[in-house]
Amino acid sequence: METKNVMIVGVGGQGSLLASKLLGRLLVDEGFDVKVSEVHGMSQRGGSVVTYVRFGDKVYSPVIEDGEADFIVSFEKIEAARYTQILKENGVVIVNTQQIDPMPVIIGATTYPENILDEMREKGINVDAIDALSLAQEAGSAKACNIVLMGRLAKYFDIDREKWLCAIEKCVKPQFVELNKKAFELGYNF
Repeated sequence: METKNVMIVGVGGQGSLLASKLLGRLLVDEGFDVKVSEVHGMSQRGGSVVTYVRFGDKVYSPVIEDGEADFIVSFEKIEAARYTQILKENGVVIVNTQQIDPMPVIIGATTYPENILDEMREKGINVDAIDALSLAQEAGSAKACNIVLMGRLAKYFDIDREKWLCAIEKCVKPQFVELNKKAFELGYNF
């Protein structure tokens, strides 16, 4: 199998590292060679956080280069637009429609771009937008956006959803397993 590449992007504190851990655990359990690389920006100050997950028969490097990502899973709209050059032709951007204002917007130096997802679509980018925040709240916690997005990503994989749920059991603290399973199902069935 040729190497597949998933880039997970978000803002510090959104749970992108747990999402990459969950995806990595699932893929290892499926027998793939998996490389995960985490790139932290100013994550504790609301900065960009990027994680690469690469898998296949044999993976030699954890880094995804421009034009190589099969999927970008983005926890926020600007973060999706920031990394579109990484996406390969016919790749998919799964994006949470939530807007988190970056510091330049907060201090009034600029405005949040309007119609950012429409602009991406106009460039021919395959955008799968989902209101992960509302679904996470429906599951019981706004913090479960990451698992809602993993549920949406699962629709693109040929791996039984029960195996995803098993990976959740392995990666999430026991007291949060059921909430996260519900979040996963909401994203999966969106």
